[in-house]
Amino acid sequence: MQQDGHFPVTDANNTARRTALITGASAGIGKCFAEHYAACGHDLILTARRTDRLETLAAQLAADNGITTTVIAGDMADPATPQRLWTEITGRGLTVDVLINNAGYGMTNNFVDYPWTEHRDFIQVMVTAYAELCHLALPGMLERRHGRIINVASLAGLAPGTIGHTLYGASKAFLIKMSESLSLETEGTGVHVTAVNPGFTRSEFHTTAGVQETVDRMPKWMWMQAKDVVAETHAASEAGRATVIPGRANRMTAFILRHVPANLALTLSRRRSAMQDDAAGKA
Repeated sequence: MQQDGHFPVTDANNTARRTALITGASAGIGKCFAEHYAACGHDLILTARRTDRLETLAAQLAADNGITTTVIAGDMADPATPQRLWTEITGRGLTVDVLINNAGYGMTNNFVDYPWTEHRDFIQVMVTAYAELCHLALPGMLERRHGRIINVASLAGLAPGTIGHTLYGASKAFLIKMSESLSLETEGTGVHVTAVNPGFTRSEFHTTAGVQETVDRMPKWMWMQAKDVVAETHAASEAGRATVIPGRANRMTAFILRHVPANLALTLSRRRSAMQDDAAGKA
């Protein structure tokens, strides 16, 4: 490993290989995206806050797949990070052919339980950084007439509001609508923009959000493995689909959500939130 976090490929003769930039790549779905695209022969640029985990992953993927991996640390809560990241990428002479916006986390308490600074950082990570990286990546993709952007949204972006998670569903709804609009704007250009809306997916997300005990009590059939979510997303991106909902159960849930009257949906959400509070209190 070189000091700049760059892991060189052993065979440098393949100049046609494309490069994927993945945010939040150190764990969970982001890590699975890195593994999947590495196996497909893409070079990788990986970014997250935890460089130790990134460097271990990058070295392993480079060795296993004969690709080049580059690690650039960055905290998307810092408004300067997207532009700094892009400047470093272009300064190294790298080209981003695939952008996978995946960095994110959850906040579970009521809106007023957090200081505004935490909400501000959340919006920066979950909304502003996604949009800015799309804005930075798209001009080059359009000029080259090839590019893929995947924005990791959520089934929560299609669901009614809930008690707690106040900004989470709202941020994911933003990503869905932005991706749909960008997909229309780039139609016929060779650039595909896709929002993926996972449901319950096995990853570190729920442990980080502090709700692992609650989700462990949920039926197993509701859950998907992260690698399956990633595989469906890749196929949808290559097919030029604006949105994808991985998994049959999740697609059925989305269908129901679209057809339930808004007032009834909110009533059901209120009852579900109350049941979760009761369960948490008894745990």
